[in-house]
Amino acid sequence: MRMLSPRSNNDNTSASKEEQLEELDAGALFVLESKGSWVHCGYHLTTSIVAPALLSLPYAFGFLGWIGGMVCLIVGALVTFYSYNLLSLVLEHQAHSGTRHLRFRDMAYHILGPRWGKYYVGPVQFMVCYGAVVGCTLLGGQCMKAIYLLSKPNGSMMLYEFCIIFGCLMLVLAQIPSFHALRHINLFSLLLCLLYSTLATAGSIYIGHSKKAPERDYSIKGNTDTRLFGMFNAIAIIATTFGNGIIPEIQATLAPSVMGKMFKGLCVCYSICVATFFSVAISGYWAFGNGSESFILSNFVDDKGRHLLPKWYILITNIFTILQLAAVAVVYLQPNNEVLEKTFGDPKKDQFSLRNVVPRVISRSFAVVIATTIAAMLPFFGDLNALIGAFGFLPLDFILPMVFYNLTLKPSKRSLVFWINVIISVLFSMVSVIAMVAAVRQIIVDANTYQLFANV
Repeated sequence: MRMLSPRSNNDNTSASKEEQLEELDAGALFVLESKGSWVHCGYHLTTSIVAPALLSLPYAFGFLGWIGGMVCLIVGALVTFYSYNLLSLVLEHQAHSGTRHLRFRDMAYHILGPRWGKYYVGPVQFMVCYGAVVGCTLLGGQCMKAIYLLSKPNGSMMLYEFCIIFGCLMLVLAQIPSFHALRHINLFSLLLCLLYSTLATAGSIYIGHSKKAPERDYSIKGNTDTRLFGMFNAIAIIATTFGNGIIPEIQATLAPSVMGKMFKGLCVCYSICVATFFSVAISGYWAFGNGSESFILSNFVDDKGRHLLPKWYILITNIFTILQLAAVAVVYLQPNNEVLEKTFGDPKKDQFSLRNVVPRVISRSFAVVIATTIAAMLPFFGDLNALIGAFGFLPLDFILPMVFYNLTLKPSKRSLVFWINVIISVLFSMVSVIAMVAAVRQIIVDANTYQLFANV
């Protein structure tokens, strides 16, 4: 295992820069280069968390109701902000102690042991992040198809064709060499999420007050079993919407000293997070009730194909969403890129030497082609992603940070912090297991509707 070491918060070290860089593999040296500021960190955090998945929050409210939905949304915001801050404090503590970890699996290796890092945290993080890339590609294809149907309601182009078009965009963006190099794209992404969230909120409010407004029903539908499993599915949706899974990799982009920078970045992120999540969730559920679709923009067209908003409004909202989906996908490609760079790159050669550029282009392009193929072939990937979120995002973001903090900083067992961490870990461990069961049940229920390359 390779990591950056040693470092103190004042950067007092006797090793030369050359000696320090020799300790880094190509993945850490090229993809996770540490040059950013806390502002850049805020851009990265916002792109990874405030993503178009927030447009599914009104749908989650449909299974929880007003009170349950608001409670889960507030708890999700508070717990993840607390959790990510704890993870940041552990990373800062380790950097101050002489070993700066740049990857989630490195943390698990150091804190929990080699097997946890190699056989659980590493694979789960890779699965979650790659699943997010596939999900973004599928959602991007669906938004492109929605734009296409605005101009050609009876058009013959299929969903998989739009997924391939989105994949072509990803082929270009995937070649951006490092996480830090995405800072300008992620600033643009931050602005985009504010724009489409504002448009989605305003559109929902407009429809809710218009004569075309659908009948609103805020009751929770279904029998007892359906309601119970729907509730846990909704909790998993909200948890996944707040999910990140790459906090150590984002913190790795910060230039030394890292002390206090991540907290500032989190404050930037969560100020935007609160504004967008709550406005979209409340306005969307208010306008459409339990009829809210899994993607709220779908409610802007009724069951008869009539547009409840001007076409240009729907067009702009979808364009902003597509552009941010591309930014989100390339952010979640970074763990994949780091592994590929570590495997095929040579840290002794220049980052842009032919020796490193050729394998970089080939390996990253292959990864994007595979993700695009999965998205085009499995348009029901959303059901699978719910299972991935329950199995991956919940442990990585709601459980492991508390465990890491208690094992590393060792707060007193009589302290409030220790028991808060224990309670959160136990509670969300149970939620994770139940959410996995609910996701598997949903897959079984929907299995008869699955069809490869379906045009949904």
